[in-house]
Amino acid sequence: MNNNAEQKLKSLESELSKYERLIIAYSGGLDSALLLKVAHRVLGDRVLAVISDSPSIPRSELNSAVEFARSTGARLMIINTEELADENYAMNPDNRCYFCKNELYTYVEEVAAKEGVKHIANGTNVDDLGDYRPGLKAADEHKVVSPLKDAKLTKDDVRLVARHLGLDIWDKPASPCLASRIPYGSFITREKLTQVEKAEEYVKTFGVRELRVRHFGDKAVLEVNPLYREKTESNMALIKAEFAKLGFSEVEIKDFQTGSLNKLININAKR
Repeated sequence: MNNNAEQKLKSLESELSKYERLIIAYSGGLDSALLLKVAHRVLGDRVLAVISDSPSIPRSELNSAVEFARSTGARLMIINTEELADENYAMNPDNRCYFCKNELYTYVEEVAAKEGVKHIANGTNVDDLGDYRPGLKAADEHKVVSPLKDAKLTKDDVRLVARHLGLDIWDKPASPCLASRIPYGSFITREKLTQVEKAEEYVKTFGVRELRVRHFGDKAVLEVNPLYREKTESNMALIKAEFAKLGFSEVEIKDFQTGSLNKLININAKR
């Protein structure tokens, strides 16, 4: 038994036991998935997962998220958000995530009101506080609680506890929404999101596990984890041909960097 993992799990369970009922703004990422798993252990049917079926979420990610939620036995509701209809979001400012999360939490609040649930939770962990995340402002405004953060779990702790519980997704790479592949200031459209989604899904067929396709108009910047660089380069002829069909006449390959588009703005000025 991993005593550290067990201790972290008990801390999270203790936080969750403070709530009579809870709605989780669920994305299917590791953080919200672990939160849902443990919340269901503690609260049973008194927890409800709400996930958004949005154009900015890859179909494969949505399907996996739904499958995982159902495997926990927790109740799940799928809603449709309309962030693309919000010009503040579609114009893609550097605080785009604020408008996305504001839209999400507004919809989830409506669900909470119908369900008679007072608290909405997200999967924010301690490490998220050190990054540029405009969505956290929306969470604060909507009084969303963060049990992982309150239990003082870091990202490494989340993986530790998930592995301790036998979750197959314990080492799942982060998968931000598709809009994060479009440079700030470049208008977000359904077409661009679809291009990125199809491009990434194609590269994954070669066994590449961690990647991003950054959308720069006719040019795609393909970022891959260095572990998969050789595999990707050996298939570049096929990849370029497929990307051309999707509308990318130029493809550049780089090593994957989390939040690489954030490096194009003055982060410190935004915090």
